[in-house]
Amino acid sequence: MGTRRGAHIVWDWNGTLLHDIHAVIEATNASFAELGIEPITLERYRELYCVPIPLFYERLLGRLPSDSEWRVMDAVFHRHYWARAETCGLTEGAARLLAERRAEGHTQSLLSLAPHEHLVPLVRRHGIQEHFVRIDGRTDDSHAGKAERMVRHLAALEGVVATAERVVVIGDALDDAIAAAHVGARAVLYTGGSHSRASLECAGVPVVDSLGEAVLVAERLAA
Repeated sequence: MGTRRGAHIVWDWNGTLLHDIHAVIEATNASFAELGIEPITLERYRELYCVPIPLFYERLLGRLPSDSEWRVMDAVFHRHYWARAETCGLTEGAARLLAERRAEGHTQSLLSLAPHEHLVPLVRRHGIQEHFVRIDGRTDDSHAGKAERMVRHLAALEGVVATAERVVVIGDALDDAIAAAHVGARAVLYTGGSHSRASLECAGVPVVDSLGEAVLVAERLAA
C-alpha cells in the first residue's frame, strides 16, 4: 500500500462516524426528567446544542445549572447514553469510506470528546480501528471543547502529518470547526449529527449532507 498526497482527515466520532443522535436525545431527555425539565425535540436540540455542555443547558434553561443539578444530569445522561450506544450503528457509508481511504494510502485519525475508555472498545466493536493511525478520546473530566485536544492530537501525529494545512477535520459540530482553525487546519461539517444546517453554516466552512461528500470536499480543500 503506497502513500499518496492528500488530506489527512481527523474524524469526529459521535454524530459523525457513529449515528447516535437519537440515543443522545433519549439520554438527554432522561437527564431532564430527573429535574422536571420538559423533554427536548431533535430540532430544538440541534438549534441549541453547543460546547461546553453547561452552556447548552444555560441556553435551554435560561441559566447555568447548579453544581448539584449538573452532577445529576451528567450522571443520568451518561448512564442512559452508554446503555444505548451499543446498539447504534455507523453512519451510512462510513466503514466503506474509511477502508477505501486507507487502501488508497491516505491517513486518517479519530479525535473525540467521548471518554477514551468507552471510545476505543466501541470503535473496535465496529471493526474499523485499523483504519486510523491514532485514536484519542477524552482522558479527563473537562467539558471544554476540542481546540487544545486537537493541538495534542496533531503533536502526537508528528511524522505522519506533515503540515496542518493538509489536515481536514470532519465533524458534526461548530466545535470541530473551531478546533480545526485553532491549529491552522480546515474543516467540513456534516448535518447528520448535533447541529442544524443553519447553525453549522455560521462557522463559515463547507457544510455537507453525507460523509461521502465530506471526503470529496476535504480532498479539494487539501489539494
